[in-house]
Amino acid sequence: MNPYVPRPLDRPTPVPLDDDADLSVLDEAKIFAAPDDPADWAAWRAVLARWRTGARERLGYDGSRYDVAPLDCFAVALVWLWDETLYDHATRQFTVDSFVDRAVEEFGGFDGVVLWHAYPVIGIDARDQFDFYAVDALPEVVRAFQARGVRVFADYNPWDGGEPAQIAELVERLGVDGLFLDTLKSAADLVAALPRETVLAGESRVPLDRIADHTMSWAQWFGDSPVPGVLRAKWFEPRHMLHHTRRWHRDHLEELQSAWFNGSGMLVWEAVFGSWVGWSERDRGLLRFLRSTWDTYAAFFRSGTWTPLADHAGGAVYASRWDLDGETLWTVVNRGDDHDGPWLSTGVGGFLPAGGLGLVTSAGAVAAPMLDPGFPARAAIRVPHRPAPVSGVPEGFAALPTGRRDLVVRHRRRETGLYGEVPYVDEWKPLPPRLHDLATLHRSVELGAFAIAVAEVSAGELAAFRGTGCVGDPGAPATGVTLAEARAYAAAHGSRLPTEDEWQVAAEAGLLRRREPLVWNLTESEHSDGRTRFVIVKGGCAYAAEGSDWYFDGGPRPAGYSAKLLLTGEGLDRSPSVGFRLAVDL
Repeated sequence: MNPYVPRPLDRPTPVPLDDDADLSVLDEAKIFAAPDDPADWAAWRAVLARWRTGARERLGYDGSRYDVAPLDCFAVALVWLWDETLYDHATRQFTVDSFVDRAVEEFGGFDGVVLWHAYPVIGIDARDQFDFYAVDALPEVVRAFQARGVRVFADYNPWDGGEPAQIAELVERLGVDGLFLDTLKSAADLVAALPRETVLAGESRVPLDRIADHTMSWAQWFGDSPVPGVLRAKWFEPRHMLHHTRRWHRDHLEELQSAWFNGSGMLVWEAVFGSWVGWSERDRGLLRFLRSTWDTYAAFFRSGTWTPLADHAGGAVYASRWDLDGETLWTVVNRGDDHDGPWLSTGVGGFLPAGGLGLVTSAGAVAAPMLDPGFPARAAIRVPHRPAPVSGVPEGFAALPTGRRDLVVRHRRRETGLYGEVPYVDEWKPLPPRLHDLATLHRSVELGAFAIAVAEVSAGELAAFRGTGCVGDPGAPATGVTLAEARAYAAAHGSRLPTEDEWQVAAEAGLLRRREPLVWNLTESEHSDGRTRFVIVKGGCAYAAEGSDWYFDGGPRPAGYSAKLLLTGEGLDRSPSVGFRLAVDL
């Protein structure tokens, strides 16, 4: 499979135009492909109308859930709960107002946010996805977003279990507006367990028989036809809200065009599980243009009469017409080169740049601005560590000389990347064997003379430092500490944590001893790209989550193996699977 082109199931579905064609072939389409020849468009629209009527009759369709569920939620952001624009790691405060203000400035605002809270950390130990929702301030965070007019969605990871009653309790406790269903197109067992006003948003292609009770879906990896096609779920139920997204793409023009043409929404996903995939100024500007229209004309896209490929003036400029209460508007996209002329057969138009979006109302025609399409690069910067110079090698430490080391690092190619790189740039949908395969990184590093503790800090040593009794085996590795707490212990003992490179060099030299049970070792490798904080852990651990490839790495690992651990807050980064050892500078 070529990862840079749509898979067959992601491609638009041709619409049979024969009078006796079996239209059930359209039931599971993502997008209905539009004919290239404008002479076929009227027949194409007629077939789509016939399919919709027939499909509703076959299903006995009841759209009453849309009368109570939130509807006008066009722009949604998928956000890591511990994103540095939402959580201040220094003050340990959530910063909802500044997050919303930034969203208004850069994107025109968000109608909703999905708070992604556990993956890709989940699986580091036996805690499940519900344990990672144990944040005292979270209900207050939800209310703060809602007070700013932003709906809030929790994410549900079905690969980690969870009963309907447990999920219903979570929804009630947090006060969220709905659930985004990770890896699930639908979740029929949740429909009866949740209040009717709770939004269920399936990932990718929501099944036809679930559109009635899944009022949103994220249109992930939907390939369109050259002439703009029609989103199947939106056509079947105009009130159904899809959110276009291609998580690894740096160019979102095709998604924006399809959302605009279909009167549907967009999912903004700038930090994909720790990988920076930010939006260009051009795409942010286009979304600001869409947001201003959605705010003003939402009722047209929800309740108006929709005529796709209407009033065509020729060429590669295409329009959808929306009629409501005697008024009409057109959403216009340019799939060709720069165009200077009519956009519609009525003669209305003007200059519309290549890839441009336009709006026509009774007030006239307006085109969206086209700004810089360049990718807004953002580097993950290593946080400088405090040196710990000593004059001699402490007892229990092993010394290593200064010098350059060429290291071979192995890591599982997760969606996190390892050091801030994006593992799947502009790829369609990464699948095995590329997804989660074993990757190799070569690091050439200059190390000063240092000494590293042969063994990890023990549970007994940590308890003595804290002045508490040791529960369990005092010779076991000390665990349940945050990075800040491990650093504080080290500083109090005139030392620091080893870097990941120092740890690997010492381990490959056979100088390190591991306490039992085996735990990952924190290293002095904290990085931040201004959105995501992470640290590299070494050594593997005894615990290994089973049942899904989405879990964090577990089991013993060789010295050259590294894993990227995203840093959370409010103590959730304390884990029984993570310990630490000390190092000093010679």
